[in-house]
Amino acid sequence: MHNAFLLTRHWRDTHRGLELDLWWSTDTGPLQTRHTAQEAVFFIPEHKLQSARQILATLTGWHSKSVALKNRDGKPVAALYFRTVSLAREAEKRLTSHAIPCWEADIRPPERFLMERFINASACIDASGESATKLVNPRLMPTQYHPSLRMASIDIETSMDAQSLYSIGVWSDQTQCVFMVASYSTTHVLKSGVDVVVCDSERACLEAFLNWLAREDPDALIGWNVIQFDLWVLHNIAKRLKIELRLARGGGRVYWREEKGEGGRRFISVPGRVMLDGIDLLKAANYQFESFSLDFVASQLLGEGKLLHGAGRGEDITRLFEQDKLQLARYNIKDCELVWDIFVQQQLLAFAVARSQLTGLLLDRVGGSVAAFEYSYLPRLHRQGYIAPNLGELHTDIVSPGGYVMDSNPGLYDHVLVLDFKSLYPSIIRTFFIDPCAFWSTQQTQYKGKDTVPGFNGAEFDRQCAILPSMIETLWQARDEAKKSADLPLSYAIKIIMNSFYGVLGSSGCRFFDPRVASSITLRGHEIIQRSKQWIESQGYQVIYGDTDSVFVWLATNESELTDDAARKIGHTLAEGLNQWWQDLLLADFKLQTALEIEFETHYKKFLMPTIRGSEEGSKKRYAGMVAESGQQTLVFKGLESVRTDWTELARKFQTQLYENIFLAKPYKDLVVNTQQALMAGELDEQLVYRKRLRRRLNEYEKNIPPHVQAARKLKEWTGETVQRGDWIRYVITTQGAEPVSARHHPIDYDHYRERQLAPVADAILYFLDDSMAAITDQQLSLFG
Repeated sequence: MHNAFLLTRHWRDTHRGLELDLWWSTDTGPLQTRHTAQEAVFFIPEHKLQSARQILATLTGWHSKSVALKNRDGKPVAALYFRTVSLAREAEKRLTSHAIPCWEADIRPPERFLMERFINASACIDASGESATKLVNPRLMPTQYHPSLRMASIDIETSMDAQSLYSIGVWSDQTQCVFMVASYSTTHVLKSGVDVVVCDSERACLEAFLNWLAREDPDALIGWNVIQFDLWVLHNIAKRLKIELRLARGGGRVYWREEKGEGGRRFISVPGRVMLDGIDLLKAANYQFESFSLDFVASQLLGEGKLLHGAGRGEDITRLFEQDKLQLARYNIKDCELVWDIFVQQQLLAFAVARSQLTGLLLDRVGGSVAAFEYSYLPRLHRQGYIAPNLGELHTDIVSPGGYVMDSNPGLYDHVLVLDFKSLYPSIIRTFFIDPCAFWSTQQTQYKGKDTVPGFNGAEFDRQCAILPSMIETLWQARDEAKKSADLPLSYAIKIIMNSFYGVLGSSGCRFFDPRVASSITLRGHEIIQRSKQWIESQGYQVIYGDTDSVFVWLATNESELTDDAARKIGHTLAEGLNQWWQDLLLADFKLQTALEIEFETHYKKFLMPTIRGSEEGSKKRYAGMVAESGQQTLVFKGLESVRTDWTELARKFQTQLYENIFLAKPYKDLVVNTQQALMAGELDEQLVYRKRLRRRLNEYEKNIPPHVQAARKLKEWTGETVQRGDWIRYVITTQGAEPVSARHHPIDYDHYRERQLAPVADAILYFLDDSMAAITDQQLSLFG
């Protein structure tokens, strides 16, 4: 028996039929399993089976079977099995052309093979005493197994046009070296354990790298933009040199896929080995950075960056290749080391493994919330006697609203508490049995009784066949265990998955989308926030804002006498009382055991809820506050300029300093005056840069051309530099409009920054002090008038 973790899965049609190839990591090394004589399957309406036989009469290699399954409307279905995937696709094409629906025809064979065995990523493989590294048709069973995957960080250096290879760096537990293209043959040591292996040509360099890969045989290659750049460039160079890029295990073939259009992403499939990109994994784990460049992320997470910086880095790399190859090697290996350290410090590989074990997504899968949901849900749905609908099958005029956002009461407050419902939408699904299968069941039986729970927009949910509540409960318990054992990657992966369930059900890109189901989650959330507000205010406090799963409570009585400890005690008391109230209410009204859990989250000693700019109406999803805890004062911003990358560093720094002064009751007028004076004197020019990404091609912007596009067009016209969709544009506002930082022609328009950056930031909070930036600066001027 082998405990194994799934690395890759592939299928192929052969003359013998459909075969699946699965590659696993085990404690004794990589293992390949091949599963032969498999069949592709999809479902059609049972009453159309005779017609289907006539339509497919000229095809051989398929058969039908009666199954105890029905569609979402409760109508029985028949299963069609095919010897190959190509045959199944031809059959689907013929049947749909005759208006016969084919359900689940898009489920790929490896996914169906594994999901129906409830194997997400880990399996126990019955090897029947064999010790071979390749097994044919072994029995697989789900298990819990935590692999020790071996990874290696790679990075390449090339000419600016990426046509010529300079070097390839690798960093792992076993090896740290750089394969360098050079005309002489020797080995240098950069520092302890880091070698420079000199190769006399690009071919020799690439072969040396591939030989190292075969020798060390890591489970995963990691990097930064590693698929979109490093591996793609190596692929093209190998093709030019007529070398096979042997990245796969077992002599397997590497597959590339490209999205259409400029800037389309590339995807690589390597049998037996996983390619992991640090940028993709950080985004999957919901990290947010102003820039995802390696230099910026490393400086934020590790406190150190790349050895070369700035816009001229490409020229510097070529200069070093020509004049100082050892220094280029230091730069190359440093990038490998930075990526390695980020993966280790942030436990990115552990996060990817945990996500794969929970969802069935492969380690290198980008995004995939819908796929993860369907992978877990489908086999459970089949065991309830249903098959899944097709994407876009449902047509309805019902619209599911988003989360509830309460109108805010703008103001500058002392002592505001935030009470937060823990994982509100997953807890609503658990409590009210919200589930597609449970909804279909009540639609067909047309009964409303003790075994159903009312939803919204006419929805009812059958308590007896709901699938999602038990899935969430299992995840919930697993997360509690992960927290107890301090398994942060697993805990965070579970949180992301649970919170994605509503997004999936509310997405028209999911085959289970139904606005009656989705609105039964969101509208229940609206009700919970609104009724919670009523209960809190019945206790003598004022709710000044609410947002999806949180309420903001102002402790309006005797503020001057209220201590921080007393405020926090009120927060805990309110949370306990509200939890008990909901428990009693749901038991009495619906005979439901509640999974709702509200927590006292934050105490703001000072709190600002601003108005909408240019209005007296309160804003939404924008606020700031000062949290005092354990003797520390922490400034928190939500949705305001200091946390928005589309505002300048000038605005962000000014806001932080100004708000801190006001919250701590320090003088603030001198700060306003001095900042404006420094701006107008040209002392803050480095803080005036705007930064925005091009979301389309330059020629696709035709009306209302935004400033960053104006700057991009000038950059291209003035310098000839190539500008593409996805590029970040850095620009300033001059007396002649937006211009690129690297090619500015005109003086900076300081009045723009005073009126559009400093004044809005200042006046948002000064308004509540009956003050303004204009009043302060005018007063200062009058002193010297």
